[in-house]
Amino acid sequence: MTDISSGLELAADRQAEKKWRRRSLVALVILLPLTLAETGYDSLREWLHGEDLVARDVDFGRSVPFGGSDWKLADLRGGKAGRLPDHAFAVIATFSVTIGDPDLQKQWLGCKLMLTDATGRRWLPDSIVGVSLPGGVMNCGAAIFSGAKKGDVVTVGDIFIIPEDAVKTIRPAVGLGSERPWYLRFQRPPK
Repeated sequence: MTDISSGLELAADRQAEKKWRRRSLVALVILLPLTLAETGYDSLREWLHGEDLVARDVDFGRSVPFGGSDWKLADLRGGKAGRLPDHAFAVIATFSVTIGDPDLQKQWLGCKLMLTDATGRRWLPDSIVGVSLPGGVMNCGAAIFSGAKKGDVVTVGDIFIIPEDAVKTIRPAVGLGSERPWYLRFQRPPK
């Protein structure tokens, strides 16, 4: 009799084990995609807040609010200068910025001036021996720590090196950490 009862118990244990295996597989099928979605969402959110992805186009001469201040393209000029490689040009882009929120360390954190062209290429600031910013023009870092107050107008700019084939289509752009993934892309000054 003990052999029959132990055989029945063994069969019942196998049935229970099969039931839990099936439940575990179903739970895995449900929980694995949910876990991947959650971690992917966090990664996507971090990526969106770290990249300038969505352009807000701005007409030349127009001032727009961005990062607690009003930004306006002041000047875009360039040419051969310093010791540049063949088929390369130096470009200086400057912006007139009317300070709104004076907490620039918060509003302008991650400030990035750049140039874009019609094909989607981007250029970040560079240094060129013999080329400097015009008097009174600060780069982003200097402007952030300038102590500017509400209502002050500061001129922010930087120097870029671009290839000759991009000269006719470049557009200056501004990205700020407080506004990402959006960035401002300005129309070129009329000729």
